[in-house]
Amino acid sequence: MNKLLSTLFALVVASATAFAQAPSQPATKPEAGVKSPAAPAAPAGAKSLEAKTAMCMGCHNIKGYQASFPEVHKVPMIAGQNAKYIAAALTAYRSGDRKHPTMRGIAMSLSDQDITDISAWYERLGNEGGATAAAPAQPRTPEPQVAALLQKAAACASCHGANYSKPIDPSYPKLAGQHKDYLFVALKAYKAENNQAVGRNNGIMGGIAKQFSNAELKVLAEYMASLEGELKTVPESRFHTQH
Repeated sequence: MNKLLSTLFALVVASATAFAQAPSQPATKPEAGVKSPAAPAAPAGAKSLEAKTAMCMGCHNIKGYQASFPEVHKVPMIAGQNAKYIAAALTAYRSGDRKHPTMRGIAMSLSDQDITDISAWYERLGNEGGATAAAPAQPRTPEPQVAALLQKAAACASCHGANYSKPIDPSYPKLAGQHKDYLFVALKAYKAENNQAVGRNNGIMGGIAKQFSNAELKVLAEYMASLEGELKTVPESRFHTQH
């Protein structure tokens, strides 16, 4: 009797083990025309490029969009800008070398790879709808007042190119055609000290900007903005504005 019970017990255990190890099979085949349940979504991985650029598009892809704090000015055109410059700027905002509450908050949410991807995308975006015409090799002749200021700030052309659109290093920005109010605010920022919301820490640019009064910086910004350049704002399809 004990032997019989032992045998039955072994059979039950074996059957249960086999059932647990057997692959799960559908009880019936799906009927024709009926879709099988979708496979579970893959775990969330790296952000898509669309997700990475979403915060940027809300300002930099709307023509004429203005920042309102700390100062009112048009946000810079970055489509067609050098990718290495955009990356350098975002990294500076993230580290605090550039002070701007909104940009710092955004930059701090980005990884190094996010910054690389966003920067490359905006450089390519400058060629959307056909390649942008290259800036002239030489800019138009400036007025005497501007010429005198440019002579004093000879480093502008030596770093940003004779046409201010072909910098000697891709981590330097193209300036020609950029919004004049943004250029003025940016130049003033290099002079700022002991300000929690405004300022840019760059030894070279700080030394240059501090040679000029704010009125002179405004004249330089207006001249740079008046030149033909390669920068532009490319509206994102979700945003519709009247121009």
